[in-house]
Amino acid sequence: MGLPSFSLRGKRGEDVSVSKKGSDDGVAGIENSAGISGSDSDDFAAIDPNSGVKRGLKTRHLSMMALAGIIGPGLLIGSGRALANGGPAALLIGFGVIGIIAFSIMQSLGELTTLYPTGGAFTGLSDRFVDKAFGVAVGWNYFIIWFCVLANEYNVISSIMVDWTDAIPIWGWFLIFWFSFTAFQMLGVETFGEAEFWLALFKLVGLIAFFFFSLIYASGGVIGAEAIGFSYWRDPGAFTDGFRGVASVFVFCSTFYAGVESVAVAATETRNPRRAVPLAIRQVFIRIVVVYMGSAFFFGLVCPANSPDLTSATQRALRSPMTIAIANAGWEGGKHLINAFILVTCLSAVNSSIFIGSRTILFMAQTQKAPKFLGWTNKRGVPVPAIIFTNLFGALSMMNVSTGAQDAYSYIVNLSGVSTFLVWAAISWTHIRFRKAWAAQGHSDSELPFKSMLYPYNAWFGLSTNIFLALIQGWATFAPFDAVDFVDAYILLPLFGVIYVVYKFWNKTKTVNIHTVDLHEGRRKDLDDGRRPLADGEEIDSTLPWHKKLWKSL
Repeated sequence: MGLPSFSLRGKRGEDVSVSKKGSDDGVAGIENSAGISGSDSDDFAAIDPNSGVKRGLKTRHLSMMALAGIIGPGLLIGSGRALANGGPAALLIGFGVIGIIAFSIMQSLGELTTLYPTGGAFTGLSDRFVDKAFGVAVGWNYFIIWFCVLANEYNVISSIMVDWTDAIPIWGWFLIFWFSFTAFQMLGVETFGEAEFWLALFKLVGLIAFFFFSLIYASGGVIGAEAIGFSYWRDPGAFTDGFRGVASVFVFCSTFYAGVESVAVAATETRNPRRAVPLAIRQVFIRIVVVYMGSAFFFGLVCPANSPDLTSATQRALRSPMTIAIANAGWEGGKHLINAFILVTCLSAVNSSIFIGSRTILFMAQTQKAPKFLGWTNKRGVPVPAIIFTNLFGALSMMNVSTGAQDAYSYIVNLSGVSTFLVWAAISWTHIRFRKAWAAQGHSDSELPFKSMLYPYNAWFGLSTNIFLALIQGWATFAPFDAVDFVDAYILLPLFGVIYVVYKFWNKTKTVNIHTVDLHEGRRKDLDDGRRPLADGEEIDSTLPWHKKLWKSL
């Protein structure tokens, strides 16, 4: 006797026929008028059925996040301190080495996220392929990065406003921005994605404009200013503190690069991750070469590493190499233009930090790695408690209001550097474990929708270099030994181990068996494939005009 079938009325008024008949493998199937059956119906749902977030980010949103997302005061102002500590050559070496490592990490992440776009990004995948205790340690370390970055950005944006007008105290500006950003995040992921697209585009245009200015200034094209060429590489010199300086630059650079992995966090809320994620991963290479290496080269070209303003300017924005270069070229009022540019980058950076931090804590809460109430989303897919909780950490920026708290504030912000190394190492190890499981269960790498370059060498390189950098990044604290700086540099290394051991002991978790781990859960089709199926390996139409090919590739 056959099981009954019935019809439901969809939200748009279309008929959806549901048949409770068994499929070939004994699993009940669900069919609708679009020809989607079983779990496929979840693939094409606007709200992710597992996390409750909305799949609203378009491919161009994710691409621009990969190109210029999260770039803000860390790069534009923090690079000044890195330049002062190490010199222009050290800055280039630091950005170059960390860039190679970041590219390695993104290759691993691209393979994992394209196959598994759902389920908490790499924190969830660490649970799945290593050990849940390992995932807990990775997740909390990743959250530490973003509340530290968020506090720094709130401080910069509030300081810029006080520089323009002291009618409102810095804590007043903080409250204005705090409530504004909270309200904006409540508008949903589509609004966030659109805002990030245009803000990131503005950042790219602004940086490239500065690069052109640097070329003109260095070659003597600025009226009234001498051609400086590479004079700052000779005096004060390419290196200011030898290997100590280079080692300290690595910490700064890791903080600047933090965020390239955010495309994985955003994949769950992407309409078409199978197309968008590989494209975003490829565009990270452009980000590394143009944004980071370009900034390192031109900042060191037009700003002397011994400029006192890099470390002791009264206003945070005045410590930017961009501000110093424009002032040295003869335009004293140019600081207001750079302030305005940094302000816009802050708007984007704060927005992105709240987004990444809130999604990280949301996914953790939904897998019992954080308080349960933080895992709730409203009917529009907005994780309200997670957003408010993450944004509350922005209040740490107000520690800088008191002179006595400035040192403590800087220590908190510096924690994000070593956390980045730990998280990146964890991504590489998770990738290695995944590939071992993939092979153990009879799969070949030809089945992967995105294949990491030079595996396994690439993944082992990422793991080993990040562990090495996590160990040597506090080199400068040894001679002369500084106990406070030493603790600040290395406290998160034992903390990672403590979280892992305590959670593992308390919950009696076990290392995942690669022969039995589920390799199918978390995979889904692109949302737009429900309207126009896309064959595997489909390319951009070769008959399109060149400008349309370029637009589609972007």
